[in-house]
Amino acid sequence: MGVNDDKLFRKIYTRILPLVMVGFFLSYLDRVNVGFAKLEMSSDLGFSDAVFGLGAGVFFIGYFIFEIPSNLILSKVGARVWIARIMITWGIISGCMFLVNSEWLFYLLRFLLGVAEAGFIPGVLYYMSQWFPASRRGRAWGIFYLALALSGVIGGPLSGIILNSTHQVFDLAGWQWLFIIEAVPTVILGFVILKFLKEDYRTVTFLTDAEKHRLGEMLDAERPVGGHAKLVDVFKSPLIWLLALIYFSYNFALYGISFWLPSLIQGLGIEGSLQIGFISAIPSLAAMVAMVLFGFSSDRHGERKKHIAAAFALSCAGFIICVVAGPNPVVGIIGLSLANAGALAIPAIFWSFQTAMLTGTALAGGIALINSTGNLAGFAAPYLIGFVRDATGSPNIALVVSAGFMVLGAVLVLSVRAAKNARVEQPADPALTGRS
Repeated sequence: MGVNDDKLFRKIYTRILPLVMVGFFLSYLDRVNVGFAKLEMSSDLGFSDAVFGLGAGVFFIGYFIFEIPSNLILSKVGARVWIARIMITWGIISGCMFLVNSEWLFYLLRFLLGVAEAGFIPGVLYYMSQWFPASRRGRAWGIFYLALALSGVIGGPLSGIILNSTHQVFDLAGWQWLFIIEAVPTVILGFVILKFLKEDYRTVTFLTDAEKHRLGEMLDAERPVGGHAKLVDVFKSPLIWLLALIYFSYNFALYGISFWLPSLIQGLGIEGSLQIGFISAIPSLAAMVAMVLFGFSSDRHGERKKHIAAAFALSCAGFIICVVAGPNPVVGIIGLSLANAGALAIPAIFWSFQTAMLTGTALAGGIALINSTGNLAGFAAPYLIGFVRDATGSPNIALVVSAGFMVLGAVLVLSVRAAKNARVEQPADPALTGRS
């Protein structure tokens, strides 16, 4: 009797995805909760918007430097040990943010947080590619990336509640408690992953021998015939650098919104950390709807490029609406929601788009290079917005620049000819996989 593929992958969805989704949820929460902490810590510590923007962005310098080395270590020691190490150390450092009392300590801890977290996302994506063949990755990526939107839906109100209810408890400010409380689950989950995460399908007990054989057949069918590409081939590939620039454009919008969302909402005349926290969930709810709709449509039509370009266009429209909204809170929230929805609809489709073209070393090294290079936008965007706010009293110029990057991203993704129609069954680029 043959194996039912749908039943097979339902098992994998329920056993593998929950742990990595919670990890992604916490990684994004710990990465951007500094945006909510800013509502209090900037006035307490005398930080300007430029100081905050630099501190928020310097995270990505550490992330960039250690991303590829971290992924190489993961390939040596295994996903379970290394992902657990990443989570435990980043949780500890995130919690230590409550000690910040100067600009330089702020910069140092944010840099170290980036070092600690480096390798988590590409490591998890690579790990998932060992469970899901290309034809199944679009849906898996979509479910995984819902955690990013959920972190805004839950994290925004949670951060507002913490800021509003913990001020001066044990003589600590609300922003200090924010870092402490939101770091604890990350450390705990790190130990849970160390105990329960399985390295690959061959070691699990929830799949039958027939299901393991079937999954192995599907994954082996995608492996390169002519051997693995050398790591240097990853750096020489124009396709990978083009994908990295597309990802940079996406991240410019994502982190411009993520780090500054509470302050942008405050700039619309909305006061109070609790109210800001709950209103900040609206753009994330919009993003969840967009992620489901774009992902469903992309999988249904077997098409990636036009869907990614449309998401870039939606985000661009949102940024433009933010600029023309002025102090109108309703129009401003609509603009932020569209900008966030378009941005967050991109990554799940993007990763299934590019992993369909890369295999072997090109896949592992390519994911790391694309992710680390693209994430440099996480340094540029927060700092640019902070600098512009200090210089002009308004973020509008930076929002226009963000809209420009969305246009660039749309144009670039439509120019990727190597993927043809960017269908998930498209074979890997021979130059990257070692085929000739």
